[in-house]
Order: sequence, then structure tokens, then C-alpha cells
Amino acid sequence: MLGRHVRQFGEKLVRRQPVEPRDESEIPTPHLNIFSLVVFGVNRTLRVGVYILAGAVAVYVTGPAIIVSLMVAGVFNLLSGFCFTELGARVPRFGSAYLYSYATVGQLYAFITGWTLILRFGVATAYLTRAWSYTFDSLIGNHISQKLEGTFSEHMPLFLAPYPDFVALVLVLLIAGLLILGVQVTELVRKVSEGVNVLVLIFIILAGFIKGDLHNWQLTEQDYKLATSGSSDSYSLGPLGSGGFVPFGFEGILRGAAMPFYSYFGLNAIITTGRETPNPQHSIPWSIGIVISSCSLAYAGVSAALTLMVPYYQMHPNNPLPQAFHHVGWAPAGHFVAVVILCALFHSLLVVMLAMSRLIQEMAEDGLLFRGLGQIYARRGTSLVAILVSATLSGILAVLFEIFHLVELMSIVALLFNFLVTLSVLVLRYQPDKNFSKKEKVEEEIEMEPIVGASPLESMPEAGTSNPLKSLCNPISPTPTLKSGQIVYGCAFLLVLLLTILSLLLALWPSQVFSGDPGFTAGAVLLLLLIVGITVIIWRQPQNPSPLPFRVPALPVLPVLSIFVNVYLMMQLSSVTWAQFGIWNAMGLAIYFGYGIRHSLEEKRDPQPPASNFQTLHEHTPGAKSS
Repeated sequence: MLGRHVRQFGEKLVRRQPVEPRDESEIPTPHLNIFSLVVFGVNRTLRVGVYILAGAVAVYVTGPAIIVSLMVAGVFNLLSGFCFTELGARVPRFGSAYLYSYATVGQLYAFITGWTLILRFGVATAYLTRAWSYTFDSLIGNHISQKLEGTFSEHMPLFLAPYPDFVALVLVLLIAGLLILGVQVTELVRKVSEGVNVLVLIFIILAGFIKGDLHNWQLTEQDYKLATSGSSDSYSLGPLGSGGFVPFGFEGILRGAAMPFYSYFGLNAIITTGRETPNPQHSIPWSIGIVISSCSLAYAGVSAALTLMVPYYQMHPNNPLPQAFHHVGWAPAGHFVAVVILCALFHSLLVVMLAMSRLIQEMAEDGLLFRGLGQIYARRGTSLVAILVSATLSGILAVLFEIFHLVELMSIVALLFNFLVTLSVLVLRYQPDKNFSKKEKVEEEIEMEPIVGASPLESMPEAGTSNPLKSLCNPISPTPTLKSGQIVYGCAFLLVLLLTILSLLLALWPSQVFSGDPGFTAGAVLLLLLIVGITVIIWRQPQNPSPLPFRVPALPVLPVLSIFVNVYLMMQLSSVTWAQFGIWNAMGLAIYFGYGIRHSLEEKRDPQPPASNFQTLHEHTPGAKSS
């Protein structure tokens, strides 16, 4: 009896929700080329949020080496972008990572993915509103921040912002009110925003190279002392580090690469249009590579201009670009850039909070969150409760947390999301055929019914079960079987454990590992050998030959490398960020096991058609799409 209950419980955790395939009339005729995908991807990836991020990261983490950090983050995102593309290609509908996870991996995995994305959108909204508040305050002479900081700074804990940002809270409530009233971001507004954003980006890069000074990449302690004695700014100088172009060392570059990881999240938008190309297997990887290269150069160009105009320790961490133009004597340009940033941030806020409320509504309608969260405001057709919950979470984060802390929290969420997607692809490629379509699943069950009553003598044992060790490296079946799929599941989770231990070792004791310390070096080498061995076992298992519009190349090496990169970069983030993230996940698991697992629907509702704004759920996040 106990075994039966345990089995039923486990089946609920991995229960998949089939989705309705698109009708033939909905399937677009392939007509796009690589150039079209590149334009689409660049528009979705280049966002103004990264301009705010550059200041905070350069001041406290990387210095001028933020240029290198952004390039490294772009290369690492290329790995995750390929994996997300294959995951989306497995589902016959456009949608979010939550939908893809629910249809391919199972319920618990989908809840963790959706819960992670809710936090991601909430932190993104808080980050954007806080950035909007700082930019607006700079236009009126910093009077708001000075007044609030003088009133509240003595009463705020060290792990929170110096003062509660009530301007950000008002902005969150304003955005929520507009969404409740049914305000939509029109195509014209989107195109104007994207066009102005690109023009301002070009202007910033040109201005930086005109007014920049190469000496700001070779700063010394003497320069820092002169800046300290002559500083009259209302904020204190940042740390000096060791001077030069890489003042915080190689560790600073890696930590800096972890923070702007979300800036390349717009790559996921290519999935929605990549299926409309005649040859997705060729077009998607080329377009993703070109988009990453273009956006990396653009982000690096803005960061280079910023660090050339202003010594990194003199940057305003929350309002870097307008302040940089004031620093070089171009005050009118600073005001113009601030106004453009305000407009772009407002546009991104509308899209991000809409995406967050839609995701909460979808999970509530599936029963994984409280059903009341999916309530629709009949008069306007908007998800009233979901919008209010989104505004509450975002408002709390915006009021209490500093931009730098929000960036760290958003980075760990983006890295975990990439990790979940990559692990899904690694496991799914080696599983037997699974039908993710609702229609195909029903037909399969009808065909299987006569077999259920067959004699046990007629069932044949799976090939290779007589010698488990032999099946690890020399499976008999050329196609995936239940046993080979289980082997990959076990190896994948063991691989994650070993990669986590190795990442901890490299993050906490890098000097001991690379200096030849017998204990640490031997431990790292042993872990590497085990990781290589398990990867070989996975590689030897048969892959599912079912055709897909796009398949990740070099499996399993590329996903394993991507998992390691994401886990290692997560280890670069602070313990406070990990504690906050742990609390959020504990709350989520309590909701799932206390409510969601008992109220989830057996069959998922049909997703919204791609024409709706929900299609762009993962196409808008700060800095990248920003979202």
C-alpha cells in the first residue's frame, strides 16, 4: 500500500500536460531568412536596462573590464540559447518556458520554472522602476533622494537600500492601473521605442570615443586620492581595486559576467519566428550567433564609452549615463539621454509586468497556484488579481532593495532558468518517443487499450536488462528505451551534483586548486574524471531520432558545458543573494506541495494564440529585452 502511494505521488510530480497542436491554417508559410531573424533578435535583445546595469557593475565589481564581462556573458548565453531553442521546438505551440517544461518534463519541473520566472519578472520590474526613479531624480537635482536618505537612512538595515523609494512604488502602482484598464503596447510604440533606443546607443558610443580619455583605463592610487580630495558629489566614490584596466582581477570579470546574464534573454524570441524559416537547423544557430555578436559589441561599446568618459570609481552606480555626460561638460546631452531612458524604461515596464501577470494567471488556471489569481476582470478582460499580486511583489522589492542587489537577484534567477532549460534538453534527447500533443496522446491511448489486457507471457523483456553494467556503455537497442532513458536521468542528476561540487571548489578555493595544493588539486582532478566518465556514459546511450525543427549540436558536450557555466557563475554571487533566493524557493515549494499538487488540472487549457502579448513572455526583460 505504501509503495503504491509513493508511486502515485511520484507520477504526479512528472505528469505532463499535452497541448493542442496548431491547426493547419495557423501554421505560417516559411518565408523568413537569416537577416529577418537577426533584425528580430537584435530588436528584442537590445534594451536600455543594461545601460543602468553598466554603472553598478563597473563601480563595484569589474571596473573598465566590464567590457570583457559582457562579451563573456554573450558567449556563455550562446550555449543556453541553443538549448532553449530545442526545448521550444518540441512543443507544437508557441509559449513560455513554463509551458514547454510542463509539456515535456513534468509538473514539478514546470512549477519550479514558472516560480523562478515570476521572481525574475518581479525583480525586473523593481529594477526598472528603481532605475526610472533615479533617472527622474537626476533631472530635478537629486532633491527626492537627498530628502528621503536624510529621513530614513539611519533606520534602514544594511542589507536594504539606504532609503525606501516611494517614487518607484508610485510608478509600479501606475503601471498596474494602466494594465487593469487594458492599456496595450501598440506596434507603433514598440517600433519607435526600438528605433530611438538604437539611435541613442550609437550617440552614446560616439560621444564616449570623442570625449573619452584612455587614462581612465589606467588609473592609479594617486588618481584616486586626487578624486577623493576634489570630490563634491553627493555620493561617495567607489572602491579603487588594484588599478589598471582589470582592477578587481579575473574573479571580478567572472562575477561581472554573471550579473548581466539576463541582458541576452531576448535570444529566446528567435524561437517564435525561427520555425518560419525554410531551414531552421541552419538559420537559427547562425542568427543566434550573429545576434549575440552584435549585441555584445553594442553593450561593450556603451560600457567602453562610459568607462572612458568617467573614472569607474566616480560613476554614479544608479544613474551612470546622464551623470557621465555632465562629467565631460555635455549637460544638454545628459538631459536628453535621461529623457530617452525614462521613456524606454516606461515602455519596458508595461511589457514586463504584463508578462508577469499573464504567467501568474496561466499557472493559476492550471491549478499550480491559487485559483483566485486567475480571476478575470470581466469589464476590461484583464487579469485583475494577477496584476495586483504582480504589483505588490514588485512594489515591495522596488521600495526596499538597492539596484545592485536587484541585479544580483535577477542574475541568479536568469542563471537558474538557463540551467533548468539546458538540463531538460540533455535528458529529453535520450528518452523514448513522447507525444506532447493532446490529440496524438488520445489516439495513442486508444491504440494501446487492447494491449493492456494481454497475457503477461506475451510481454518481452527489454533488451540489455540481463547485464546492467554492459548497458551503460554498450546499449543493444539503437533507439531509446525505458531503461536507457532512466540511465540518462540518473547520470544527469549525478552530473549536476558533481558539477556543483566542482564549481564550489573553484569559486571558494581557486588559488589552492591552481597552485598545486595536493588535496584541492587532487579533488578537482577526481571530479573532472568522474564528470568525463558520466558524460561518456550519456553519450553512449541512443538518442531519439525523431525529427525536430532544431536540434542542439554536439550533444551531450554542449549542454554539460552550459550546465557547468551556469552553476559556476551562480557560485560567484553573494551569500545574501543566495539566502533571498532560497527563501523565495522555500515559499514556492510550500505552495506547490501544500496546494498545487492537489489542485492541478489533468488537462491543460489551450494556450493563447501567438498574436497575443503573451507570446512575447520571454521577449522582454531589462537590459536584454529586458525581459
